[in-house]
Amino acid sequence: MNEKFYALPQEKQDRILNAGFRVFSRNSYKKSPMLEIADEAGISKSLLFFYFKNKKELYLFLMKQAEELTMKYLMTSGCYLESDIFEMMYKGLLAKAEMMKKYPDMSNFALKAYYEDDPEIKEGIQEIIGPYTSLNTNKTLPPLDPSEYKEGLDLELMYQDMFLASEGYVYRMQQEGNIDVDKMLKDYRRIIDFWKKLYKR
Repeated sequence: MNEKFYALPQEKQDRILNAGFRVFSRNSYKKSPMLEIADEAGISKSLLFFYFKNKKELYLFLMKQAEELTMKYLMTSGCYLESDIFEMMYKGLLAKAEMMKKYPDMSNFALKAYYEDDPEIKEGIQEIIGPYTSLNTNKTLPPLDPSEYKEGLDLELMYQDMFLASEGYVYRMQQEGNIDVDKMLKDYRRIIDFWKKLYKR
C-alpha cells in the first residue's frame, strides 16, 4: 500500500492517476517519461518520485488501481445482483460510463498494458491480470429461464455475443475520443431493447 499517495486529498490522487493513465495509454512503457506524467498532473517530477520510487512502481500501481476501480464501480452498480440479463448488462455499462467520466483514459491504459511486453514490467502485469484472463464470461451469467427466450436459443452463446458486442461498443467510443456519455447510454439503451426483441419470446 502506497501510504504517501493515499495521504493526498482525493482530487490530487485523481489528477495523478489520470495523468498516468493518459500518458501511458498514448505511449509504450519505455517511451512514457515521468516528467510528462508529472506535468500532466501539475506537480513536480521530484514530487512524483516522492510518491512512487520509480516508473515501474507507478505503472504497476496504475494497473492495480484500474482493476480495483473497475470492480468497485461494477459492484456499486448492482449489476451482479440483477436477475434480468439485459438490465445486468445495462447497469454494467452505467458503471463503465461513470468510470469514463472520472477516469477517461483508464480503459485505454488497461488495454494497452494488457499487451505491453517490456521485460521490466511484463511479469508484474501478468501477476495482476492473471486471475482475470482465466475467467470465463459465463461465470457472471445470471440464472436464465429458457421458456422466456426463443426456442432452441443457446443462452450462453447469446450472452457471450452480447458481452463481446458491448465491449466492442465501449472500445469504439473510447477510440473516437471526446465521449458523450449521455449519448452513449441512450444508444446502448436502444441496443438493449433491440436484443430483447431479438432474443425473448
